Amino acid sequence: MRYHQSGNIPPKRHTIFKSPEDKFYYEQLFGTEGFHGISSLLYHVHRPTQIKSIGEPKDVSPKIAVSKNVTPRMFKGMNITPEDDFMDSRKFLMVNNDLKMGLSKPIKSMNYFYKNAECDELLYVHNGSGILKTFVGDLEFSVGDYMIIPRGTIYQVELNSDDTVFFVVESHSPIYTPKRYRNEFGQLLEHSPFCERDIIAPTFKEPKDEKGEFLIKVKKENQITDFIYATHPFDVVGWDGYFYPYKFNIKNFEPITGRIHQPPPVHQTFEAHNFVVCSFCARMYDYHPMAVPAPYNHSNIDSDEVLFYTEGDFMSRNHIDLMDFTLHPGGIVHGPHPGAMERSIGKKFTEEYAVMVDPFRPLQITEEAMKVEDPSYKTSWLENEDHDLKDRLQE
Repeated sequence: MRYHQSGNIPPKRHTIFKSPEDKFYYEQLFGTEGFHGISSLLYHVHRPTQIKSIGEPKDVSPKIAVSKNVTPRMFKGMNITPEDDFMDSRKFLMVNNDLKMGLSKPIKSMNYFYKNAECDELLYVHNGSGILKTFVGDLEFSVGDYMIIPRGTIYQVELNSDDTVFFVVESHSPIYTPKRYRNEFGQLLEHSPFCERDIIAPTFKEPKDEKGEFLIKVKKENQITDFIYATHPFDVVGWDGYFYPYKFNIKNFEPITGRIHQPPPVHQTFEAHNFVVCSFCARMYDYHPMAVPAPYNHSNIDSDEVLFYTEGDFMSRNHIDLMDFTLHPGGIVHGPHPGAMERSIGKKFTEEYAVMVDPFRPLQITEEAMKVEDPSYKTSWLENEDHDLKDRLQE
């Protein structure tokens, strides 16, 4: 992250700051890791601590169907049921102690505020558009946008249509750009596949000087609790720092290519503790005269591999639909489907877009995932004669 400043702030932190009407503004440190991590300073019209009531917590723990998985799986995201409510629409398919990931198909805009008090969130926009409204400003979003929302951010989502689809990751650790793309000062390097110009900070909005009853749903430890506050949470007159939500569009990722097939780390876009996020984008294929553009078979001994297919035709897979998830567990060899390697030879370009998440601890499979699983995926690498034998044995 880089330093950003919006609105009005005092020349010195932790000093008296008043409005033109000689009323105090109230400073809030919005930061992480016990005053050690990155942070921002926010200045509120009203004290941001005015709780009127707290409701009973609602448990939203994902229900685990498979706790120890060694099976390659496919989940049909198009079959996940949309929901009116933004939070109800969030269906987690795979989880471990580091992250939760799944799909969200909200139909209506939020009429409340929300804060994840424990996890950073990544919302990838597969379909739809709208505005992410936060206490430090607005981010207009559209197809292909990654929105990184730091834990503790208070936000609302305003939708432009009822067919919005988000790929969602909740991370128990901060989500950063990869360290190898940055120098010791934090600047993105020349060989990084994106730069600071591609990272969009929120647009500052005039503060909401309102009193009343404002519902903020707070999520922590797999519980959502309703807090009623006496003042509007978007009453920030100014802020500065390094800790804020931002967006980055997948089509601003500049793919790294080579004469022979490049490994998945060249597609890395974000990192967190024990997992990485990669962007597979439209790109030139490998240009060695004997190159095989399809990926080679590999085992991923130390990580599971999840791919979310978002646009185009994915060269290495047969019978893939948009919004499909594939899961290849660590230690189990996987690679191109039959015919995919042969079809790739001689091809010069791909228009595929997919988001990959590689967790370094095994994933558990939820009941929501099992509702939309395609059970035939695990045997989809059998060649045709083997499929015919399997069909005869089942008759």
